[in-house]
Amino acid sequence: MKKGIVFKKDIEAGKVWQDESGFGFQYKADYLKNPKYGPVSRTLPLREEAFTDETILPFFDGLIPEGWLLQIAIDNWKLNPRDRMNLLLTLCHDCIGDIRIIKEK
Repeated sequence: MKKGIVFKKDIEAGKVWQDESGFGFQYKADYLKNPKYGPVSRTLPLREEAFTDETILPFFDGLIPEGWLLQIAIDNWKLNPRDRMNLLLTLCHDCIGDIRIIKEK
């Protein structure tokens, strides 16, 4: 299983993961009690239930760089361009906007 901690403006908002059944995201209970900055995305409204899908959730897929920037990362770090979760966990520690993802060990 691959997991990442999702931060919104430096506050832990939830966890994103990939397991044998697909991909998911769930808000942290503490964040739901006091969502100072609101949902991480309009497509992921605040709720207790996990968001799951067979493919990576579109919001998180959209955080992964594209084009020449993605190619530089793939070439330099020897990443598999088809492993979207590994790309997310490797390249989105400091992405554009107020979301960042830290790989959970």
